[in-house]
Amino acid sequence: MIDDLKSMFKDYKPYINGADEMKRASVLIPIVKKDNEHYILFELRSGNLNHQPGEVSFPGGKIEPDETPYDAAIRETCEELGTIKNNIEIISEMDLLITSFNYIIHPFLGYLKDVDNFNINKDEVDHTFLVPVKFLLENPPKEYTNEVEIIPSGNMPYTDLPNQKNYKFQKGKSSVLFYKYNNYIIWGMTAKILQNFLKFLID
Repeated sequence: MIDDLKSMFKDYKPYINGADEMKRASVLIPIVKKDNEHYILFELRSGNLNHQPGEVSFPGGKIEPDETPYDAAIRETCEELGTIKNNIEIISEMDLLITSFNYIIHPFLGYLKDVDNFNINKDEVDHTFLVPVKFLLENPPKEYTNEVEIIPSGNMPYTDLPNQKNYKFQKGKSSVLFYKYNNYIIWGMTAKILQNFLKFLID
């Protein structure tokens, strides 16, 4: 059995326990250089979308079953901004974001070489805007904390648990970040991914 296990796990790459039951997406943190200053490009999502209409986001979306997170980040960016693969230089994969509502987000840091020739997909993106990296570093987000609580299902087998119906499920906390730039609010998953990147520039 030991030899079989060694063979089985020879090329195994650990991921996330329970990933098969979660939704997976990739996003790009797009760095732009204009007039010797660096910016991050954001999208304002179309108001006609069913999911998070009118909110600020990074380019990105669902990882299809036959593609890698890397490929999904590039494909989604090209589709939403109306650009080409050669216009995107991936610098690095960033830390995974696991949300409390069953999402695994794969962020990638990238450089957009040309931002003057987009053909934006208006079905998904209302418009894009740039925020100076310097501004984001000098204006940290406001942070709020929500409680995360388990609500057991009605058919929970309490008789199998210690203390049965008096079993105390653990509670958690989830921080919510808000960046403000002019009239834009950057919050939620986008703010979490943004903060994770900015920490590398501070440390």
